[in-house]
Amino acid sequence: MSERPVHTLIKELSLILVQLSDKVVGNFLDALHAVKHHDEKGARQIRMLDNEIDVDEVILEERCMAFLATQQPVAKDLRAIVSIIKINDDLKHIGALAVHIIDRMPEISPEMLESFEFENIAIHAGEMVKKSIEAFLNKDSILARRVSEMDEIIDSIHRKVFKRVTSLMKNQNSDVDELITALSISRYIERMADHAARIANEVVFLVTGEIIRHTEWSYEYLITSSRD
Repeated sequence: MSERPVHTLIKELSLILVQLSDKVVGNFLDALHAVKHHDEKGARQIRMLDNEIDVDEVILEERCMAFLATQQPVAKDLRAIVSIIKINDDLKHIGALAVHIIDRMPEISPEMLESFEFENIAIHAGEMVKKSIEAFLNKDSILARRVSEMDEIIDSIHRKVFKRVTSLMKNQNSDVDELITALSISRYIERMADHAARIANEVVFLVTGEIIRHTEWSYEYLITSSRD
């Protein structure tokens, strides 16, 4: 590890995290676009980029671990590196969701995908990720808390999708398998928002020391709420 100042190294690792988050969010949105247009070539490119992202994530984690071993940071520097490692892990999971979406391409029609406006919802969730990373870079706990609040919007949309899907399933002519796929894609978008909220909560901890536990909805809750 370089003999450069600790803060310079942390800044470098933080900027790598920003570049990685841009790749991850872009690939997620491109995955939805590919499914919407049944773009096989685009799907292959998304898988290739996901492999590149996986390599980038491993390299970033290794650099963080080397930093911990050689620099032995304390206090805020230690918390910053631990935060980068945790955020990197959240980005890894978001990256995997893009591949899950591509895997569903044969199971859903462009018309069904369009009817739920998933691309617009995903753009909102993607903005959550970008803002959470921005909050990390600027050590902005206020912006981080706003991102956490935005998660409720995505949760609410996912609950509405669940209600609509269960309602459509009651129609004898409905394609149940396709509707289940639509619900799965909604869940993937909701999961991206969950990871963004987790990143935001990590920023709050980094800046203030306050621990915020993120609560995720269960399908039991969705079933109960759909009866309301």
